[in-house]
Amino acid sequence: MRAIWITKSGGPEVLQVRTSPDPEPGPGQVRLRVKAAGLNFAEVMARQGLYPDAPKPPCIVGYEASGVVDALGDGVTEPPVGTRVVAMSRFGAHADTLVVPTDLVMPIPDSLSFEEAAAIPVNYITAYHMLFRVAPTRPKAKVLIHMAAGGVGIAALQLCRTVPGLVTFGTASASKHDAIRAEGCQHPIDYRNVDYVEEVRRLTDGKGVDIILDALGGKDWKKGMSLLRPGGLLVAFGFANMASGPKRRLLHVARQATGIPFFTPLSLMNDNRGVAGVNVGHMWNELDLLHEELAAILDLVREGHVKPHIAAVFPFEQAADAHRLIEERKNIGKVILVP
Repeated sequence: MRAIWITKSGGPEVLQVRTSPDPEPGPGQVRLRVKAAGLNFAEVMARQGLYPDAPKPPCIVGYEASGVVDALGDGVTEPPVGTRVVAMSRFGAHADTLVVPTDLVMPIPDSLSFEEAAAIPVNYITAYHMLFRVAPTRPKAKVLIHMAAGGVGIAALQLCRTVPGLVTFGTASASKHDAIRAEGCQHPIDYRNVDYVEEVRRLTDGKGVDIILDALGGKDWKKGMSLLRPGGLLVAFGFANMASGPKRRLLHVARQATGIPFFTPLSLMNDNRGVAGVNVGHMWNELDLLHEELAAILDLVREGHVKPHIAAVFPFEQAADAHRLIEERKNIGKVILVP
């Protein structure tokens, strides 16, 4: 087995491709030969030492992969050997061989390439869960999506297109505006040159929005609360503001932490606003729910509503370059690693 290892916390240079014996599937498990694996901001933060859920280095991370089933554990008959599948994994997916429980694999539509399939689980389940499980998404709602050109942002924009009359606002650098417009964002906002709070207020005649999907964290959560209409909901699903440059900077982390707003049930009640959190990485005890949501997303793929946008594909040996692309916020859509 060849895999990308985080040898220690640090910059992209700490990544190494190493070889080890192939894992064998146990009872209730399948093994697949990985053709593509998704890279997420969480794994970049794990390399920096900023992702508390990640295993301690040296380690292999990665939540998602696609490939071909090549071995079955005891008691397993489905999916049969040779099936093209997408898989979710609690780390370990950045390898050319992956063993996972059968509950975490699903056949992929013929219309999807391996790279596109690997782009689905984390981003689309996160977006789907936020929009259709947690938030009061309804026709004509107004939704603000931060980091709209990222993997989750693109997924959320595509899913928003399935709701009649829904209006989307997306923060992204100006160079990415054409791309997010093409995915359905009616109001791209250049957060680098415009105060997005004032711009959203201007675009909504001061009324604000119904839903905010926020992966930024810290002071931006407080700004978001000020933009919610009565009955609105802020959904926090990341803390990208923690990362600054290729390595962990503890002073920067501390400053970001001090910007986290304090909410109480009483204050939320009086303001008629809500806050929710989503971390798909903490839903491994809810396999039925993950499986249901992934199945719903794949149905949307078959119906032509969803089509993953691939930003770039890197071989394992260039994993450091893939990390840098995300770290520098240059990607539009999903970054993929291939063995």
